[in-house]
Amino acid sequence: MRVGIIGDYNPNFHSHVATNAALQHAAAHLGINVETQWVPTDSLLESDYGNRLTDYDRLFASPGSPYRSFEGMLRGIEFARTRDWPFVGT
Repeated sequence: MRVGIIGDYNPNFHSHVATNAALQHAAAHLGINVETQWVPTDSLLESDYGNRLTDYDRLFASPGSPYRSFEGMLRGIEFARTRDWPFVGT
């Protein structure tokens, strides 16, 4: 399963590190493979942002605002909601 984490990863931000660890821990418990990739919010300002998000089976809105692009985060949320895409927001 591929999970796109919408947010601006910062290794010094505890909740970002914990997000990666929690998803891997849950995957191990369920006996599934989960590949995570952080999707920078400003990358969702590009006109083809939808093509980028369809690469993932699930989307996850990361904790830790302010984001580099609040509009990019909203586009990611709108993408998931208007397509009934599996989505978790924190």
